[in-house]
Amino acid sequence: MDALANSAVDARDKNWYIDKGFEILMFVCGISAIIFVVGIFLFVFKEGMGFIVHDMNVGEFFLSPKWRPTSLNNATYGILAMVAGTAAVTILAMAICLPFSIGAAIYIAEFATGKTRETLKILIEFLAAIPSVVWGFIALSIMNPLIIDTFDVPMGLGVLNSALILALMAAPIVTSIAEDAFKAVPDTYREAAEALGATRWQTIHKVVLPAAKNGLLSAGLLGVGRGFGETMAILMASGHSINIPTSVFDSFRALTATIAAELGETAVGSPHYQSLFAIGIFLFLITFLINMTADFIVRGVRKG
Repeated sequence: MDALANSAVDARDKNWYIDKGFEILMFVCGISAIIFVVGIFLFVFKEGMGFIVHDMNVGEFFLSPKWRPTSLNNATYGILAMVAGTAAVTILAMAICLPFSIGAAIYIAEFATGKTRETLKILIEFLAAIPSVVWGFIALSIMNPLIIDTFDVPMGLGVLNSALILALMAAPIVTSIAEDAFKAVPDTYREAAEALGATRWQTIHKVVLPAAKNGLLSAGLLGVGRGFGETMAILMASGHSINIPTSVFDSFRALTATIAAELGETAVGSPHYQSLFAIGIFLFLITFLINMTADFIVRGVRKG
């Protein structure tokens, strides 16, 4: 009996150590994401702080469209044109993406059943698995000549091309979050509307969409964050020309593409090098605010 009792105690102690080990491991995995984000921000902030403190002219940096960091006599660091180009392509991409993504989410959540629903979800998620550089090749080899032939313009690399590619890249995340927002609407809402004689479309339009509006807004905000953070595909589809776009066919240069194109060619520690990290800080703050806003909205949906 004593041997059995001792073996039971040993087994319990062993299980306790295993449970404690897994608990510590899960805690480390959970906290690692926060550590990595904070570490990345500290690194970017450290590299860009020298430019912000010593070389940055706030008015020129945010209000000047002239980006000439390699000029020997009059180096200028204006990101207005890049901000305008990034904002223009993101807004146009969301204008294209949101109607199709929300429509797809409505069909998947409210109409599709069984294998049809699962197949559509797999296909939409497959879009997210396509590498960014592949989307860039599509922009160069397919969309560029298509835009030239369709609209009779000299070049198809610009805002429209980038917006179409970015809309396809943002569609999976927007569709997935929008579908979750529709699923979060209680079935009792739909049943009550149907009991009052509402049709399927009336129920979606008058009941489901208003009830899911916060989730749809968070989906749109995350899509905007995806647009601001995209690099390689936009670099290949934009034409990479520094100017404020006045037409959907104008070429432009994105903030992220500027960092990707110039960082490897600058001297480490130079004002040009540090200015690129200052752009990174600016992008980090924008995407952080967008994601935090979306998170607050989602938390509000869950509490509701």
